[in-house]
Amino acid sequence: MEIILNYAKAHPIVSANGFISRDLFEIKDKKTNFYMIGSMGLASSIGLGVALKNPKKTVFVFDGDGNILMNLGSLVTIGSLKPKNFVHVIFDNNIHESTGGQPTNISKINFKKICDAVNYKTFQITTKSKLIQSLKNLEKLSGPILFHVKISSSKTKSKRMTIHPKTIRDRFTNSIR
Repeated sequence: MEIILNYAKAHPIVSANGFISRDLFEIKDKKTNFYMIGSMGLASSIGLGVALKNPKKTVFVFDGDGNILMNLGSLVTIGSLKPKNFVHVIFDNNIHESTGGQPTNISKINFKKICDAVNYKTFQITTKSKLIQSLKNLEKLSGPILFHVKISSSKTKSKRMTIHPKTIRDRFTNSIR
């Protein structure tokens, strides 16, 4: 996540619920981060809306494999609308880490084939060097772009956010105007 944040800079980030939002909050809290709380699978749908209303900003969505599997239909909608400023990052550890480590089924499907079929420019990332190389080319690409990043489950657990949900909403909406 830290590597991607070097490229996301001040651009808006919509992060999935659970540890993804907690990790983002702990690593780099900023007003242009929108942390999902309690709504599994909807970060990509909200990120799409933000991208469509803000075409001059690159919008990042930080999702987990369990989250995107809960809302695969969003990939079809995003791919059909083809927002040029949409960067979707799937952190894939093959488990629902935030709810106790139950396995997801992402390894049982050809996720890249699905993403390619719905008009994403898809990059499968298995190493830090490949992630860095792919991000260096980000400005030359037009979205929707998807980085499917294979990760390990975390040994350390981030703390819960200390910001009230209404404050998260208000500061995010004010920051992207």
